Amino acid sequence: MKKVLPFICASSWPLAEKWKQALQDIMPEEQIFLFDELDPKYYDNCEVAIVANPDPQDLKKLPNLKWVHSVWAGVERLIEDSKKHKSLQIVRLVDSQLSKTMSEAVLAWTLYLHRDMPKYAKQQTQEIWLPHEYTPPEEKTVSLLGLGELGTAAAIKLVDNGFNVCGWSRTSKKIPRLECYTGEDGLKEMLTRTDIAISMLPLTHETKGFIDKNFFFTLKKNASFINFSRGAIVDDSALREALDNDYLNHAILDVFHEEPLSASSWHWHHEKVTVLPHISAPTNRKTASAIVAENIEKYRKNGTIPQSVDLIKGY
Repeated sequence: MKKVLPFICASSWPLAEKWKQALQDIMPEEQIFLFDELDPKYYDNCEVAIVANPDPQDLKKLPNLKWVHSVWAGVERLIEDSKKHKSLQIVRLVDSQLSKTMSEAVLAWTLYLHRDMPKYAKQQTQEIWLPHEYTPPEEKTVSLLGLGELGTAAAIKLVDNGFNVCGWSRTSKKIPRLECYTGEDGLKEMLTRTDIAISMLPLTHETKGFIDKNFFFTLKKNASFINFSRGAIVDDSALREALDNDYLNHAILDVFHEEPLSASSWHWHHEKVTVLPHISAPTNRKTASAIVAENIEKYRKNGTIPQSVDLIKGY
């Protein structure tokens, strides 16, 4: 007999049906329902659910829910919502394909800055024909904040392409071919030599507003900044001040405090900002579904719940 397995997401999400079908295709022994389709008589039977930014009110309707498997790597919103369900365990997506996709984005946009693309794009609008001096990648230092799975994969990709690469993390790490820093003094030392800083930090209570005025003005003058983590990690007013005062050369922003970015936001029209619509590392539905299916199959067989998120650390 098939097990009932809810997939809980916003009812208005346009990709809901595609995700449901991908999950159903790879888990024929399960009966996947979008939460709005699930008959309430099955609520008591649900010990596990697959989720994508679920409504916490929907989770509360499942009294015997033990754990949820997110189809995203980032789970800060889910952690915040789960405080009302203290016994609920959260499993985040750990997908090697996601690391590859993110490392590709980090390399692409680092090269965009490295080869002065914003400068040449501006010159085109002004009909200016002016080549600029080329600096080889081994003379540029790229620094990543956050050395988890995604950050480490991105750092190695940059090393492979000839850049000097540093990394900073909350806890001390040793990673081959990287200069690793930790602590406040380590961060300061790293930033003073950085040409391009990239945020890959998870959003936690400790990292909210972490990239502030002191951060930007500790960076080497005319450095650039890429945010591929979360908008709330950056103090927006400090970022704008650094850009307006010609201290920061350019910012590539894929994430914002509020998404979608409002039409009135200053970011859209700032000449030193590149706006991206949260596309640096989209989840691969096929590989993600396979990982979720494997973890749920193990749980069905022997009750093993995969490693869950530390609700204190936030990851």
